[in-house]
Amino acid sequence: MIWMMKKISRCTTSVRGHRYFVLVLLVSVLSSGCGYALAGRGSFLPDYVETIGIPLFENNTAFFEMEQVLTEAVRTEFIGRGSYQIVPQEDGVDAVLIGRVVSINLQPSSFTDQQQAARYTFTLTSSIVLRDLRTEEAIWENASLVFTEEYDVATGGGALDASAFFGQDINALERMASDFGTTVVTSILEAF
Repeated sequence: MIWMMKKISRCTTSVRGHRYFVLVLLVSVLSSGCGYALAGRGSFLPDYVETIGIPLFENNTAFFEMEQVLTEAVRTEFIGRGSYQIVPQEDGVDAVLIGRVVSINLQPSSFTDQQQAARYTFTLTSSIVLRDLRTEEAIWENASLVFTEEYDVATGGGALDASAFFGQDINALERMASDFGTTVVTSILEAF
């Protein structure tokens, strides 16, 4: 009986030792950082950039108030990232983002059985520059940032231009602006 108790005791010690070894191995593997980070959470901006001015974008198209909607979407996306103070002016900031809406194009991409547009491809070309006011240099710049998305038509009537399309479906304008804001801010913060 004593012999059996010693054997059980050695077996238990062996199991505990094995568990301890596995635990140490697991902790060391998990704590040995490999340099990866989650996508969308990094920032390549200088550390001293805390306040970014985003004045109203310039609109070189005939689409009324598009610059207001897009500027607000970019501001909202930056604010949502939580790392920067965003203001509408160019003075008293660390960096300023200047945007210009260069062109807007809307083309039907699919049709109903009645040959009416059911879906549109929206293409917006913009020019975006984020300028460091301390060094007077561009931190990030894209003179022809092309944003393309597809949207369904809200009604069966279709539309041949962006003003009519967005007049029919204000939700499409809001989705497009939000998608544009995400694209711009992600491109800037991740240095694409």
